[in-house]
Order: sequence, then structure tokens, then C-alpha cells
Amino acid sequence: MRIALISPFPPLKGGIARFSGLLRPALEAAGCEVLPVPFRRLYPRWLLNGRPAADAGDQATLPSSFRLDLMNPLSWFLTARAVRNQRPDLLLVAYWGGLLAPLCAVFRAVTGIRTVALLHNFASHERLPAEALLQRLLLASSDGFITLSSSVREELDSAGHRKPATTLFHPVDAAPEHLPSKPEARKLLGLPSEAKVLLFFGYLRRYKGLDVLLETMAVAHRRDPSLLLVVAGEPVGAAGSVGAAVERLGIAGCVQLLPGYVSADRLAPLFAAADAVVLPYRSATQSGVAPLALSHGVPVIACDAGALPSQVAHGRTGWVVRRAGHEALAEGILEFFRCRGSMPLREGLDEARRAASWQEFASQAASFLDSCAKGAA
Repeated sequence: MRIALISPFPPLKGGIARFSGLLRPALEAAGCEVLPVPFRRLYPRWLLNGRPAADAGDQATLPSSFRLDLMNPLSWFLTARAVRNQRPDLLLVAYWGGLLAPLCAVFRAVTGIRTVALLHNFASHERLPAEALLQRLLLASSDGFITLSSSVREELDSAGHRKPATTLFHPVDAAPEHLPSKPEARKLLGLPSEAKVLLFFGYLRRYKGLDVLLETMAVAHRRDPSLLLVVAGEPVGAAGSVGAAVERLGIAGCVQLLPGYVSADRLAPLFAAADAVVLPYRSATQSGVAPLALSHGVPVIACDAGALPSQVAHGRTGWVVRRAGHEALAEGILEFFRCRGSMPLREGLDEARRAASWQEFASQAASFLDSCAKGAA
């Protein structure tokens, strides 16, 4: 089966690009031929506030003759015609928000090829004015759907779709080959060796609840002065005021800010230095940070939002905080550190990597895609 995979790929930044960069070889290992159709641009320069769109730490550029630009609809038609000439059996489109719905419709109409939407999200994180209309357009122009969590599947079902769909999972990478020890990583990052280090990682966006976590630290640090929060990521929108919030809460002594995009070569020491990754999300479908943490052998402390509890096995790969608010999260963090010595974390993390491997994901996805390509799903 020949699949045209329409998605951001490295060196473009972000979790979707990273996901597709790993999905391509996994599908190829499962017996598929994958034609990558990468985006050259996703957003206008002004929206990035002068930040580069590509990861400077990833110098590899995906070789491609396609010139797909999300901001240029003419490029959608030209690229769709070029893809049609390549005669793939199926189009697989990475979808994470309403702006992708018109693009899906164009590709389906121009190529005439059956199309499956890989839904990282069904609703945009920042809801668009015409969200419901865009969702209906996606439903009409897709022949099948892959969702990565039960919460996205519930949203899809609620929209009244009548197309084939399957719910898989967000894969967990194999353990990195070269992971520094915790003392080495902390020395490299200038972190105290005796601290209980929490990591907040990824784009700093409001729905991820960093403001709640900072309020949490103001409470938790008073009860355990050894706690230290590392915030590593690139601010988006109003989230750029993190430094001011730290000063206002008086927690500068227990919060270390590492602003800017974290390139692939900086991931290993950052995760190796952490005792736990914290996901204080207000809302979530699933998180790409959770499997990234698990692949590095780091447990996850997550709020009960969306599908996050399904990504974290309470007491085995981390801790799920069921109640909302910074007081509850503070208690959850403290309780995790009190209990972690009795938790089978090593066994739980190894089991998570095996059960949610890229090989297993690709095997299930390839079977579903094959049935969609044949019109049998």
C-alpha cells in the first residue's frame, strides 16, 4: 500500500512534526510505502513573533519537490495535483485544528483518492469562530478517521460522523540509547543534585495550565523546600509573562526558566535531570509530552483532564491528580514523592513502552488504512 502522508515534518518544530517524523519509518517497517508531503510553512512570520519556524538543532531537511504552504491555498491545489500524479493508494492527513479542514477538502476533491484524517485533535485548542462548519467540512471530505485518544473519539462521534474510525494511542518511543545519569544531567544544566526536580516541558500555552502550576509551587515549596520546577519551552501568546508571574508569587528561588524551543539534542539531559514531568493541563485530548517522558524513563504527574489519565498508569508510571486547583495539585505532587519509593516505576515504564510502541501503533494503523484504501472498513 502506498500512502501519501500530508503533515508537518522535521525540521519544522512542534509535536505534530515530530510525530509524523517517527510515523513514517514505523509505517514503512510495517510494509507500507510512504510518500511524505511536508509543509514548507504553517503560519505567517508575524504570528511567530520573530521565532524561527524550524528546529535549528535538526539540520536534516526532508527531501521533497512538494511546495505545500498552509497559508497559500494555491499551493494546496498545485500540491494535490502533484500528489495525484504519484498515484498513492490513500491520503493520510495529519489534522490538529479547523484550518486543516479546507485543505483536506481540496486534496480529496482534486486527487479523487480516499482520504483518512489522523486526528491529533478534532476541535482546535483555541476554538475558531466557524469551528462547527469546519468540522462538518472535514467529515464530508474524509473517508475514515484515526484518533489517538478516547476523548477525541467521543468528540468525533458526537459530531455525528458515519465513516469508518479507529481509536489507537499516542506511541511511546523506545528508551534513548545514550541517556546521561541524573547527576551528569543536573551538572550540565546547573541544577542542585539534591533537589526534587519537576519538569514542565513544551510550548507555553494557556490550556496547559502553567499558571496553575506556578501557584502550586508557591504552596508546595513551603511544605517541601527541596522542590524545584524547571520550565522549558517556547511561549505562545499571553503565556510569555511567566517571569512576571514567578516574581509576583515570590517563587524565583524554586523555579528555573529555560525559555526557547528545546531542540532534539537537548531533550536527553533535560528529561534525565527530572524526577517527574508535570502536566497541569486545564483541557487535553492527549499529550505528546507524556509519552516523551515515559520513553526517557521519567514518571508523569498529570491532572485529570481529557485522556491524560489513560496515558498515565496511577502508581505505576506516575500519579493522577483527580481534583482540580493548585491546592490539589500541590498535594498530589507531595504525595507522589512520599509514595514513589514503593511504586514499581521501572516495571511500569518498561511495560508502557512495550504496550504503546511505534511498531504496535503502525501495525494497527496499517491494517485500518489498508481496509480504508479498499473501501472495506
